[in-house]
Amino acid sequence: MKAQIFFSVIIPTFNRRAFLETAVNSVLAQTFRNLELIVVDDGSTDGTKELMSSCEDKRIVYFHQSNHGVSHARNRGLELTRGDFIAFLDSDDRWNPEKLEKTAEYIKNFQGISIFHTEEIWYRRGKLLNHKKKHKKPSGRVYRNTLPLCCISISTAVIKKDVFDTVGTFDETLEACEDYDFWLRAASRYEVKLIPEALTIKDGGRSDQLSSSIWGLDRFRIKALRKMLCSGLLNAKDHKITLEEFKKKCAIFAAGAEKRKKTKEAEYYRTLAAPTLAAPGLHIYKKL
Repeated sequence: MKAQIFFSVIIPTFNRRAFLETAVNSVLAQTFRNLELIVVDDGSTDGTKELMSSCEDKRIVYFHQSNHGVSHARNRGLELTRGDFIAFLDSDDRWNPEKLEKTAEYIKNFQGISIFHTEEIWYRRGKLLNHKKKHKKPSGRVYRNTLPLCCISISTAVIKKDVFDTVGTFDETLEACEDYDFWLRAASRYEVKLIPEALTIKDGGRSDQLSSSIWGLDRFRIKALRKMLCSGLLNAKDHKITLEEFKKKCAIFAAGAEKRKKTKEAEYYRTLAAPTLAAPGLHIYKKL
């Protein structure tokens, strides 16, 4: 490890100028100064380019591209990074000023760990939300925690760059839940360390967020679980619980589709949930 830690911070953004300025300022205000900030503008038309042009901090790299989606934007950001540790921040989230400084301390104290994340504070339409038990942040070997829902928020995470060489980058074929898909792959290989402080602030509940605008997000999680079942990377025990979660999500999604009178879609996912328990990597799942 280099004597001086250097963070590459990636903010993907699309038509969120009103929030982006706050996110950018929360990075530039970090007490840990050794960083670069890469803002990947995924085709914004709301004056984001003009906003970023007014930023004079030399640590900022601004890259504009045509609209390809958040996964492509994050992956493009990764291509531009110079740091050994990558931190992501969604453009409508923000950090506590000590976020990177405290993460750097954990990196130095736990040199065998490649993935760190923090607790977070949630707001929904400006109102502080209480965390439920299912949202408890995990630490250690957390693969099983990643199966029901996305238990690590991307804006809280710092990841050693070589992790992406091992598990791959963000799946650009997924319209949503690309973070869930990434954490399945990462947690199946790596231990995760929780920094037990709320150093990330999230603002949600808006119609412009993917989680609010797309029906049936579980279909993307089902695809991610299918990929894990086909990967050949899981041991027998993890393969079994992954298959159980896969079948559970298929059944729930089918029931939801049926209620919405999406009969063909319901039947399709009911069929996916039907196969019996099989050995890891069984070829049947490659055709689902």
